[in-house]
Amino acid sequence: MKLKLDANGNVVVENGMPVYVHDDGKEIPFDAAAALGKITALNGETKTHREAKELAEANLAKFSGITDPTKALEALDMMTKIDQKKLIDAGAIDQVKAEITKVFQTQLDEANGKNQKLETQLYQEMIGGRFNGSAFIKDKVAIPADFVQARFGQAFKIEDGKVVAYDQQGNKVYSRTKPGELAEFDEALESLVEQYPQKDHILKSSGNSGGGSQQSQHQAGQKTMKRAAFDALPPVEQQAAIGGGTSIVD
Repeated sequence: MKLKLDANGNVVVENGMPVYVHDDGKEIPFDAAAALGKITALNGETKTHREAKELAEANLAKFSGITDPTKALEALDMMTKIDQKKLIDAGAIDQVKAEITKVFQTQLDEANGKNQKLETQLYQEMIGGRFNGSAFIKDKVAIPADFVQARFGQAFKIEDGKVVAYDQQGNKVYSRTKPGELAEFDEALESLVEQYPQKDHILKSSGNSGGGSQQSQHQAGQKTMKRAAFDALPPVEQQAAIGGGTSIVD
């Protein structure tokens, strides 16, 4: 990216911040104060990680004399059995352990099932709700929100109670208006759509005219899709398009 200059070669300033022109042509003011604050916060996180690493290494050093962890665990298990043998036969211990393990595994499976159900509900609430209420989809996308979610929903995850977007390379999507901060939902979704090869088939028409303007396959509010574009979609997206009321035209 590079600084935006006016006709006299002076730096263009917006709201007290210099404006930079990114490689894709978008002009975004650079908030130096916010960037400096983020760098300070990241330095603090680095210090915390370093101290945690040093503590872990110090604790690990306590076991430096153990060269075979497997044999050490076997010895501990044997000593436990010898101590318990005062009460019950060693063979009975194994049976009791097996019963305890079986009960514990059953409870663990039930808990995992409940957790998975809760995670699914949380995903639909936090991510599905953002797709349904997205101003970007409402203003600039010509297909229903559930169809957009069918295509881009897998790019969003819930981490530490927040919705985080990832691009096709597996990198988190960061804001270009707030340096160092993760992109909010609509900004992240717009970035993902801009990288989508078939974006012209799902965006509303810009309203431009003339031979040089590129028209979308959909007009504002129109739910139609050309047969070639529909055939190029994966089956799940085709089902979402039909379910959302989109008509296929030749």
